[in-house]
Amino acid sequence: MLGAVALSVCVGCSSPAPQTQAPPPQIPKITPPTKPSRVPVMVDRPLPDDCELVVPVEVMNATVGQELPGEPRIIIGIKEPSIGKTGKIDCYYGIPEKRGLDDAKIVIGLSTYVDELTARTRVTESVEAERQDGAKITEVDVGKQKGTLIEGKDEQLLIGSLGKSTFVVRNRNNFLPQARLMAVLPVLAQQAMTPPV
Repeated sequence: MLGAVALSVCVGCSSPAPQTQAPPPQIPKITPPTKPSRVPVMVDRPLPDDCELVVPVEVMNATVGQELPGEPRIIIGIKEPSIGKTGKIDCYYGIPEKRGLDDAKIVIGLSTYVDELTARTRVTESVEAERQDGAKITEVDVGKQKGTLIEGKDEQLLIGSLGKSTFVVRNRNNFLPQARLMAVLPVLAQQAMTPPV
């Protein structure tokens, strides 16, 4: 009698086994490697010599949500050994025809320094100077990095460093309303520190 009970228990145990093999084999999902959407990866890169390599015009227009007037203009800065600066460029976007650099809507500046500490120190000093001047200071995400949003009287800017490089994106002449700053400035900063593929 005990043997029959044990047998029925075993039969009960073994009967689910074939059911586990019943579902069809799982077909692995293959994601094509040619995905059109590319996540920008910020790097401490050498200074570009063209604004198209900083933020291309079509990316700028798509990010700000309108077509900016004029062509971007680049100003190549000079080295300043006294503060450890090894290079600087500024790209001016949205300059109306027959107008000067002061009329640009967005300005993106990239600088390189002798080392990471010097770059970070320059950012800290700039933020502190703006704070002393009464600007509102907010830490924000720029890709996987951190940056500082500075809201001053005359312009709003996003500043930060990555390795030996610093970046600054300026909203000039109140071109972008305050509500749009966080949707635009971090995207432009991330793009500026992302070399083209």
